Amino acid sequence: MAIDRFGRRIHYLRISLTDHCNLRCIYCMPEGMTFHPYAELMQDDEIFIFTRLFSGLGFDKIRLTGGEPTLRANIVKLVHGISHTDGIRSVSMTTNAVLLSKLAGPLAEAGLQRVNVSIDTLDPLKFKQLTGFDNLENVWKGILSAEQAGLGPIKLNVVVVRGFNEPDVVELARLTLQHAWQVRFIEMMPFAGKTDFQTGQMVTAAETHSLIENAMGRLVPVNDQTLDGEARRFHLPGALGTIGFIYSVTAPFCGSCNRVRLTADGVLRLCLLRESELDLLTPLRNGASQDQLRTMVLEAVYNKPWGHALAQGEIPLNRVLNEIGG
Repeated sequence: MAIDRFGRRIHYLRISLTDHCNLRCIYCMPEGMTFHPYAELMQDDEIFIFTRLFSGLGFDKIRLTGGEPTLRANIVKLVHGISHTDGIRSVSMTTNAVLLSKLAGPLAEAGLQRVNVSIDTLDPLKFKQLTGFDNLENVWKGILSAEQAGLGPIKLNVVVVRGFNEPDVVELARLTLQHAWQVRFIEMMPFAGKTDFQTGQMVTAAETHSLIENAMGRLVPVNDQTLDGEARRFHLPGALGTIGFIYSVTAPFCGSCNRVRLTADGVLRLCLLRESELDLLTPLRNGASQDQLRTMVLEAVYNKPWGHALAQGEIPLNRVLNEIGG
C-alpha cells in the first residue's frame, strides 16, 4: 500500500497515453507546440508493466488521459490489458470525444467503464474559437455514443475562460435537466506556456455558481457537499443530472488527494500543480528490477507534496498541460 507522509492513501493513477491532441484549446497548448517522438513515449508493454507495478502497490483506480488518449495506437488493446490486470477495479478515460462515436462501443467491450468529456461550449463558433477546430458535432455524437455504450455516468468537463465562454455555462448546466450527466465547471489552472492568459482569464467556481443560479434559480446541494472526486455537486430541482464545481485554484481539495500521474514519457508526477517528478521509464529501459522500481515509487509517493502553492505565486513551469495529462 502506498501512503504519503500526511497519511493519505494514494491508490489512483492517471496514465497519459500520448501528449498529442487533435484540438488546440487556448488554455492548454502554446503556439508552436512540439510533441515527443513515439519512441520516447511509453510503449504498450511498458504501460502494462507499470500497470502491474502500481496494482501491486495497491493502486486500484486508473484514468487514461492525454493529450487526447483516443489518438493512441492500439487504444482498445491497451484498455483491455489494463482493465484485466489483477487488482484494477476501475478504468475510466478523459477525452475530447472527437473520435468517440466510433470507439465508444469497442472501448466499453474492452473494459472501459466511464468517460469524462471535455466540452467548454455548445456554440459551434465559440467551440472553434476555443479549440481551433470545427468539431462540436463530432463531440456531441461521441457523448451520445458513450452513453449508448454504457460508459456512464457521463461527466462533462467545462473550463470557464473569461471573455470566451462565461455566458455558455447556463446552457451547459441546462443539459442536466434532461440528461443524467454531471456537468462540471473547472477553474482554469496555470501552467508553462500560457501562464499570463491562464491567470488573467480565470473565472472562479464561485462566479460560475452565481451565473447559473442567477439564470436558473437556487442550486440544491448534493450529498452534504461531500466531494465527488474533485467536485462539489448541486442539482436543479427536477433535474436528472447534477452540476459540479471544481475549485482547483481558489479552494483546493489537497487534503483528500489520492492520486499521482504517469506522463506519456514515463515520468511519475506527484502533484498536478507542482514540478516534482520521478523518471521511471529510463530506469525500466536500463534494466531496473520490479523491486527497485517499487522502492522508487514508494519513496516518491511518501514525499508527495501536500498540494499546490499558487497562492504563494508558485506556478509549475516544467511542463505544459498536454504533457502531463489532465
